[in-house]
Amino acid sequence: MTDITRAAVENALAQYQDPYLKTDLVTAGCLQSLDITGSDVRAVFVLGYAAAGIRNGIEQMLQVAVENLDGVSSAQVTVRCEVQPAPAQGTIAALDNVKNIIAVASGKGGVGKSTTAVNLALALSREGARVGVLDADIYGPSMGLMLGLPEGTRPEVKDQKFFIPPRAHGVQVMSMAFLVDDKTPMVWRGPMVSGALMQLLTQTAWDDLDYLVVDMPPGTGDIQLTLAQKVPVVGAVIVTTPQDLALLDAKKGIEMFAKVNIPVLGVVENMAVHICSNCGHSEHLFGEGGGERLANDYGVDLLASMPLSMMIREQTDAGAPTVVAEPECQISMIYQDMARHVGARIAERARQGGGMPEISISDD
Repeated sequence: MTDITRAAVENALAQYQDPYLKTDLVTAGCLQSLDITGSDVRAVFVLGYAAAGIRNGIEQMLQVAVENLDGVSSAQVTVRCEVQPAPAQGTIAALDNVKNIIAVASGKGGVGKSTTAVNLALALSREGARVGVLDADIYGPSMGLMLGLPEGTRPEVKDQKFFIPPRAHGVQVMSMAFLVDDKTPMVWRGPMVSGALMQLLTQTAWDDLDYLVVDMPPGTGDIQLTLAQKVPVVGAVIVTTPQDLALLDAKKGIEMFAKVNIPVLGVVENMAVHICSNCGHSEHLFGEGGGERLANDYGVDLLASMPLSMMIREQTDAGAPTVVAEPECQISMIYQDMARHVGARIAERARQGGGMPEISISDD
């Protein structure tokens, strides 16, 4: 019988290249344990990002790779997803039960930032993560409407101190819209807005979140800079359109996060192409390739390039964003892919030189 060596098994497992971690899972440090007992092989991998949609497929590919080794009579490969907190500047005691805070930002309004934030949150949830959304756009809060929460929704209060966030489509959500009348204009100066947002963030009883997606206000002024400095954000997602004007403002957003040492996880390009629903003709109404150029200029990922689609707008306005309204459609698949890329970038930051996996080799 051919002896099975650890090196041979690891080489076989390394045949699978993870498209999100951009390397094989052995090199990425995801191999938690490897047990070789005679001709039987057992391996356990732990992905640092939520990937329920592809986990079973990864298991099958890894298992087949091991089963094809000479001398192996049985193989069992288990893949788990465990999100760990990534390092972030500063700590807020009230956020101890939130592992990772993701800021979704744009240099200007009207580029689909809130739509991206809500679909990112829902996609992360579909991948098996515990997710919350904080609507930080004090002047134009819209998360309640986008998530289909009834008008007049108010959070419950715990111990006369903490808000219990309402839930929608499996996601915890908090917004200034839950605390004021929808006809009340928010005529506040910057310090008042920053203070209100910090209260929303720290006085909400988030329930053990893997990811908290913060829909930031548009712009790069004092409010945004103050929030970026105070909130322990692990990374930012920049939303833009291919239009030159939007790209200029998106660059300002990237530069703002650079000033406060918050890494940019990647760029999302909205309204990249319009496909006529009647004739199928495609047209780049706002320019072409702008998001990719922006990502290349700053050495970050282009996380997604989304079409200009009436379906996205209609479903979001109806309170059932595309990811939950039509989870198997092509647009939803793009959002799921985006969510896994975001999670993988955070997992890379969370991994701080982990040790070698536990390995045991024995004979029957």
